[in-house]
Amino acid sequence: MKRFPDPLVLLTACILIAAALSWIVPAGQFDRRTDAATGRQVVVAGTYHHVEAHPLGVFDALLAVPRGLIDAAPVVFFVFLIGGALTVVDETGALRHGAEYLVTALGTRSALVIPIVSLAFATAGALENMGEEVIALVPVLLLVTRRLGYDAITAVAISIGASAVGAAFSPVNPFQAQIAQKVAGVALLSAAPYRMLMLAVALGVWIAGTWMHARRTRRDPDPTTVVARTMDRRHAIVLLIVVGTFAAFVYGVIRLGWDFDQMAALFFGMGVVAGLAGGLGTRGTAEGFVKGFASIAYAAMLIGFARGIFVAMNEGRIVDTIVRALVVPLEHLPVALCAVGMMAAQALIHVPVPSVSGQAVLTMPLMVPVSDLLGLSRQVTVLAYQGGAGLTELVTPTNGAMVAVAAAAGLGFGEWLSFALRMFGVLFVITAAFVAAAAMLHLG
Repeated sequence: MKRFPDPLVLLTACILIAAALSWIVPAGQFDRRTDAATGRQVVVAGTYHHVEAHPLGVFDALLAVPRGLIDAAPVVFFVFLIGGALTVVDETGALRHGAEYLVTALGTRSALVIPIVSLAFATAGALENMGEEVIALVPVLLLVTRRLGYDAITAVAISIGASAVGAAFSPVNPFQAQIAQKVAGVALLSAAPYRMLMLAVALGVWIAGTWMHARRTRRDPDPTTVVARTMDRRHAIVLLIVVGTFAAFVYGVIRLGWDFDQMAALFFGMGVVAGLAGGLGTRGTAEGFVKGFASIAYAAMLIGFARGIFVAMNEGRIVDTIVRALVVPLEHLPVALCAVGMMAAQALIHVPVPSVSGQAVLTMPLMVPVSDLLGLSRQVTVLAYQGGAGLTELVTPTNGAMVAVAAAAGLGFGEWLSFALRMFGVLFVITAAFVAAAAMLHLG
């Protein structure tokens, strides 16, 4: 795995493969309508039809890169602004002193960092599907893990890895559970206890696997990460500004329906206020933003390249054909096997369709009629979608946030997969057992 291609090479190759598939896979589309419950365009079951082929040439494939960046522009520029803002905060010294304070406070119980940080990020994932926001936090995470002798894989696992697990089984995630339940016509927050049980088991497995990896690979702490252990008033004020910003961020996303532009504005404001309060002045604050923009540029660009894969498939008019090919065989399976098959199909679909919310409005209108035909609970259909798509976030190269976080941590994507694929396999089997049990129990 260590000889895995650079993420930029990998994503570019995936775009070229997507373009090549447009010459092989028949072009086809479903009709779409606006769903009253979600306000989104959803497919109409039974309307798949062949359309004129649109095979992509080499130049078309190259065009998918800038078009992917344009399509992902709100996310890309959000990552730039949050990266710049947190670099300003780091320039004040507050983050480093806060990290050192945490490590010192834990003392010989330093291994508690793994479950504490994992639970924090899993909560963020469950509440608002945290992903791209983690990219700018990587320097702080690396500071803490290296200070404890843990490697970069541990830093990625306790952050965006834990967040993905939290999001996959959350009963309240507005971008996964709530959209899927609305499209499926299932009451919001229904079956929440069952989802919480799945979340507890899955997160316990993820934390245990991360802890075992961290213990196995632990080295003597990096002495260059040691900083002064004092926490003066100015540092405390800056950290309070950061905590307040994240509280406002969570409230804005959950209660006010904020999108990436509002979130970007919030963090830009945080960077300005924190820089001035931290004594950097206007010039130092501006220089901190510039430094942050430079350091986050590669990770931000990877998000656009990852989006380019979907752009190529969509312009080649083959996405709906691939989805239909994965859904049709499910109609002939027994109920429990159909539920597990739906989960496997959702996992495969998530590779060409990297947006969890986009996948919900694409696949649920197709899966629900199948489940109704077989007498399978719609709730189980939603569970299969969440488990399949959510867990695949851990390992698919089309997840731009995951690829970018690994790159920002100095990991090749193959190094991350060497850890994540094993965990994915274990969690997939456990989740499949939960989904099959829910099908047999007629979970509603």
